[in-house]
Amino acid sequence: MSRSEQIEQELIKAARALQDGNDGLARVCARRAVALASQHWAEERNLPTWKGDAIHHLRQIQGENTFPVSVRAAAQRLLTKVTEQTQLPMTTDPITDARIILDHLNAQT
Repeated sequence: MSRSEQIEQELIKAARALQDGNDGLARVCARRAVALASQHWAEERNLPTWKGDAIHHLRQIQGENTFPVSVRAAAQRLLTKVTEQTQLPMTTDPITDARIILDHLNAQT
């Protein structure tokens, strides 16, 4: 399965999880999709690949000053835990946040 197919599979899983009311799983799947895309983005630029789990990839994106604020903000929202959603700004649609990041990364590859 290609990387783009893996990314789409994760987004499909996220959508199903949202439909089932499983916000936590939806966020995990959206995070994984972003991690796959960011790894590809780094490889395409001959940059050292970002090591670590999806959370680490999102932290890298959040801290990447060359990325637009909207992309960094989407990463921040995806980093927010479901248990903290009433305390911190976060979206209830992690797929939208993932797509914001994915669109930016895809535009640069």
